[in-house]
Amino acid sequence: MESSETNPDLESFREQWRAEVRARHQQSHRPRQHQHATAGPSTGSKKPPPPTKKPIAKEYEEDYVPTKVFDEPGQPATITGIAAVPTKKEPITALEHYEKAVEREAAGNLGDSLRLYRKAFRMDDQVDQNYKAKHFPRAKFPQKMAAPKSGDSSTAAALGDAKADQPQTMKELIASFAGLTIEPVPPEIEGMPQPPCPISNLPDEILVHILRDVAVADVGDFVRLAQVCKRLAFLVVTEDRIWRRICLGVEFGFGGMHYHWQRQITWEPLAEEDLEREAAEEAAAAEAFTQSSGATSPTETEQEDSFVVPVFDLEKRAEKLADESTANTLAFFNSLYGSSWQRMFRLRPRLRFNGCYISTVNYVRSGMANSNSITWGAPIHVVTYYRYLRFFRDGTCLSLLTTAEPNDVVHHLTRETYASHHSGHVMESALKGRWRLARAGDNPGASLSEVEGDVMVETEGVSKYVYRLDLTLKSAGKGARNNKLAWRGFYSWNRLTDDWAEFTLRNDKPFFFSRVRSYGVMGA
Repeated sequence: MESSETNPDLESFREQWRAEVRARHQQSHRPRQHQHATAGPSTGSKKPPPPTKKPIAKEYEEDYVPTKVFDEPGQPATITGIAAVPTKKEPITALEHYEKAVEREAAGNLGDSLRLYRKAFRMDDQVDQNYKAKHFPRAKFPQKMAAPKSGDSSTAAALGDAKADQPQTMKELIASFAGLTIEPVPPEIEGMPQPPCPISNLPDEILVHILRDVAVADVGDFVRLAQVCKRLAFLVVTEDRIWRRICLGVEFGFGGMHYHWQRQITWEPLAEEDLEREAAEEAAAAEAFTQSSGATSPTETEQEDSFVVPVFDLEKRAEKLADESTANTLAFFNSLYGSSWQRMFRLRPRLRFNGCYISTVNYVRSGMANSNSITWGAPIHVVTYYRYLRFFRDGTCLSLLTTAEPNDVVHHLTRETYASHHSGHVMESALKGRWRLARAGDNPGASLSEVEGDVMVETEGVSKYVYRLDLTLKSAGKGARNNKLAWRGFYSWNRLTDDWAEFTLRNDKPFFFSRVRSYGVMGA
């Protein structure tokens, strides 16, 4: 048998192993300054990066968090489509442990969920099948008919009859309700007179006016009226005058969206210098686009003629911006949404104020191995933290980064709590900020449809810094719209040196909207 000194394969393996050990040793002894460089801003420049041209950060389907509705303080949140599991009662059976694990996972607490999953499967290795049978029974899903075999005339005839008996499409079904009226409730006892139904005698003009008032008060209640009877369902779906009022109004529509800054970051009213800076930024963006597109630069006379004098009167500025918003909405109505107000309200990007946007971040970090441990591997830590964003109607917002879970945070994410919080409160690290949607002036070379959906958020930072979050509105989940805020970039601005730097988005995940009932129907 050859000795180890004369075995070339063994010597080659040893040399390779020694090289890997030396490389790891050098990497572990790098200066701390280099390690901290990746955690802070990665680049610095004098010029802010363009918010609309940066691609969306990489996303994954598993990042989606089911929509949750937070009830009054002290009550657990409910996940859409899954019944709430009592949190006060400790789980006993395997199924209860599994349900509790699903609830903890939806809240972003992976450590507790893994522990509960392990315990549930130790008690019953078929617990996942029992959970599916309870919450997702097969009866809810229609069974697909098998394809007929060639030459089987009876099966083909049955399929032909099935196609003939297929239900109507939604459009055909609603159209069939056109000539119907509101029918009174039948008497409880046969032979007795029918109970009165005053609404069935109202003319359509008055009925539409009532429905419009309901829509202005709560658009959700207005849509749910379609479940009352066929006549109301027809009016809810087809009455374009009501949907036009919703879209142009400030209650739930695009009249309440802001495409220019409305406040300072500290929530103070805009000053004259803020408006001058805004006009200068728009002029600089237009000039940059002219140079990049190769167009002929305008002369000084043309620049003076085309220069728009900023409006320093805030009331006149608000009227001017409202007219611009209405004009853009009408332009989109005719071009992008097929002259359908209902389609516009459903698909056009808009923010919601009756809840908050939550980003749940989980990542794995290696721990330090104990010298007295008998195991070979180092411990693994699952780190969980949350980002919260709540938008207000006046163009301000609140931003919060914390490890506290949503049930302990969302009900405190208000102006009143922020103004009166004490040391040690969950709102102690909350930051004031402001928001606006992107407009054509941010990217003169793009059409309005390309700019639509981007959201700019500026918040207070540490000491001399200001943070800027560039986000874009997306949709996630079946049937939901505008319930997701995806990252485009995260920057910091040094107010003293006028330097911009970009934070890395290695672990950050998108924001998902959650309704909070304590905020009210319209929010604040």
